[in-house]
Amino acid sequence: MGAVIWKRRVSWRALWLFCLSWNTIAAQIRYSIPEELKTGSVVGNIAKDLDLKLSDISDRKLQIATETGKQYFGIDLGKGELVIADRVDREEICGPVAKCTLTLEAIIENPLQMYRVEIDIQDVNDNSPLFINNQIVVNVEEAKIPGARFRLESAKDPDIGSNSLHSYVLNKNEHFILSVKNKDGTKIPELVLEKALDREKQSSHNLLLTAVDGATPARSGTATIIIRVQDSNDNSPVFEKPSYKTRVPENTPKGTVILTVKAIDSDEGVNSELTYSFEPDTPMSVQHVFSIDSELGAISVKDVLDFETVSSFKFEDDSSQRLLIEIKDNGEPVQSTTVTVDVLIEDGFHEPVSDYRKKSAEVSKKSGKITLYLIISLAFCFAAVFDDVLHLAGEMRSRQ
Repeated sequence: MGAVIWKRRVSWRALWLFCLSWNTIAAQIRYSIPEELKTGSVVGNIAKDLDLKLSDISDRKLQIATETGKQYFGIDLGKGELVIADRVDREEICGPVAKCTLTLEAIIENPLQMYRVEIDIQDVNDNSPLFINNQIVVNVEEAKIPGARFRLESAKDPDIGSNSLHSYVLNKNEHFILSVKNKDGTKIPELVLEKALDREKQSSHNLLLTAVDGATPARSGTATIIIRVQDSNDNSPVFEKPSYKTRVPENTPKGTVILTVKAIDSDEGVNSELTYSFEPDTPMSVQHVFSIDSELGAISVKDVLDFETVSSFKFEDDSSQRLLIEIKDNGEPVQSTTVTVDVLIEDGFHEPVSDYRKKSAEVSKKSGKITLYLIISLAFCFAAVFDDVLHLAGEMRSRQ
């Protein structure tokens, strides 16, 4: 059975090609229908248009054949009408081609006759404009000046004519406006920077782009545009304090951290990576005594501190030696800031004045007590001696 059917199909196809090549067609009929008609919808009364009686349809075995082999249409034998047998989607059949025509062959036997039937498929607005990506990410350097343009993804609409993509609309915002270019019939949206961006104030912006077709009523599709503001090295590091001061005993051990300076940079990435150092003009005598951690900003004792040699080190920008702590970021161009640091070296062999006075007072008080004790003791001694002298003198007188 399968082989027989295959041979019949081959013979019909061969006959079809033969007839086309030799143009043995008795007549031509044309219909026009909108796409997406429901199954069973009437295209036209083909029996009447071919001057056939209803009885001829069955007796002469009226059949419909297509070039593609897919049966979009059938015949209602009771009415002689050509009807929709399967979904007719213009975009699926013809794609972007403006004129979409399906060619059929109506074949009848006894005698064999073939009729060319052309069906024009009219577009309906059954598709909305569509963005392939519903989120479009645009990276914009904050250093970009107004007027800079950024091309966006175009929306697609498989419909044609007035049903196709007509325009774009951008939601109202502070920094961007929309421009649309027409290139080879394709509408290409572009963002135009109207007001400069500042990442430190706002690092991202969300916009809404809407694509609209030209039909009535119109159909539309949307995409979210995410503007990511890329950092430019437009901020200098800032120290947490305008200046720093500290006191250090001269017997402080080597390696002791005496002060930590700290700065922040409102940029991001490498533009916010900071390096601490002594300002280039800092004397070597200072750099021999102190060191600074380049990452943490910790100042530590590097060598023996000698009060008699120097009682203070000033890292300041208003001195003749310009002794500064400097902070630099790793951006391009490099941004830097300096800060004043005063370090007072205290003499380890002198006691504070308040302690000296206290001890002096205590010594003075004790000295007064000792002096009074000695005076009283001497008085008792003199009294005892004087009493003994008087006693001896009395005895001598009595003997005489």
